[in-house]
Amino acid sequence: MKRVFVALLAACAALTTGAPAEAATLDTIKARGALNCGANGQLPGFGMPDAQGIWTGFDVELCRALAAAIFNDPQKVKFVALTAKDRFTALQSGDVDVLIRNTTWTLSRDTQLGLNATGINYFDGQGFIVRKDLKINSALELNGASVCVQQGTTTELNLSDYFRANKMASSKPIAFATLDEALKAYDSRRCDAYTTDASQLYSVRLKLAKPEDHVVLPEIISKEPFSAFVRHGDDQWFDIVRWTLFAMLNAEEFGITKANVDEQVKSDNPEIKRLLGTEGNFGEALGLTKDWAVRIVKGVGNYGEVFDRTIGQGSPLKITRGQNALWTKGGLQYAPPVR
Repeated sequence: MKRVFVALLAACAALTTGAPAEAATLDTIKARGALNCGANGQLPGFGMPDAQGIWTGFDVELCRALAAAIFNDPQKVKFVALTAKDRFTALQSGDVDVLIRNTTWTLSRDTQLGLNATGINYFDGQGFIVRKDLKINSALELNGASVCVQQGTTTELNLSDYFRANKMASSKPIAFATLDEALKAYDSRRCDAYTTDASQLYSVRLKLAKPEDHVVLPEIISKEPFSAFVRHGDDQWFDIVRWTLFAMLNAEEFGITKANVDEQVKSDNPEIKRLLGTEGNFGEALGLTKDWAVRIVKGVGNYGEVFDRTIGQGSPLKITRGQNALWTKGGLQYAPPVR
């Protein structure tokens, strides 16, 4: 009778969380031999395949960091291109193990989808791009303008909020299923402006027929903290995804790079020793190896290295670190200690 009662409790827990009571995502990934990572597929700098089919971008490198931590091989990733509309369904159904795709962390997404945000990997905000020949210098001049936007995003809601808050004439949003469809419509003058996250504006401008004919307006109208998402019900996998990001941030803070990580393993600094696995059993506590953070840094580099080569000054986008600088350099990126 007692066993029946325990089984009933477990079943109730599974129904409540929307996930199995005992999920084992890490075991499934190991058995499969590769991580299934939900990515964008259309966004330069963040996530898309090149002409040879090789995926590149900031989000892509975060997926590879997970593969490095698990397999000691950053290439053991299968990337699944997802639109904004189908991204959550793909994660909920188990088609992907993790969603790392310029996705904003909100309360409703944390509570209504059976998913968990794991940590802010990029601080962003929504902005606008317009043609220079419209001679618009501020988003406050977009009274009654038609605005191209992507479906299934917080962008649509923010657009409405911004116009209402500033007592402006209602905009005329024209929504499209994919980023490329929305951008093509804007480029063909079906709408006066295009709105999305500011980071994307710099990426998508490169796709326009004449990028130099367009200007990004100065206003940032929302908070868009991007996070990787996982399913409810597997705390171990949640911890691994979260602490992979934290390991990359701590590595940057301590000056541990892809080039010097082997030398840093010999460090006497107790914080570095704990991070790199020469003191304590922190990797094992995650279900990984002692050298899990070494694998990450060797595989993809620290957070700053990944940022610079994919979207920062070492990339065509040249996005400044801004809020995404480390807390020690005036930014918001801050990782808890390994101890």
